[in-house]
Amino acid sequence: MKISKTYYVYIMTNASDKVLYIGVTNSLQRRIFEHKHKLVKGFSEKYNLCKLVYYEATNNINSAIAREKQLKNWRRQWKMDLITAKNPGFADLNIN
Repeated sequence: MKISKTYYVYIMTNASDKVLYIGVTNSLQRRIFEHKHKLVKGFSEKYNLCKLVYYEATNNINSAIAREKQLKNWRRQWKMDLITAKNPGFADLNIN
């Protein structure tokens, strides 16, 4: 019997909602913890990404990667519209 995994495409932002970061992971809880505690050096640390504002789940890693690439190629306004459709106040969807 094959066990199904869940993969997440997510969007993080900083306290002022100016920077958007799109990523994909198989453990949303772990990955958000890493962002919030600056455990991985790089973009998220530099821009102080601290709020999870959007995520989608799928059981197919290829679909998750394709969706991540699609969202990264979107205009900023389209990303903002996607977020505000489900999270109008840009609340932190803290799952930790």
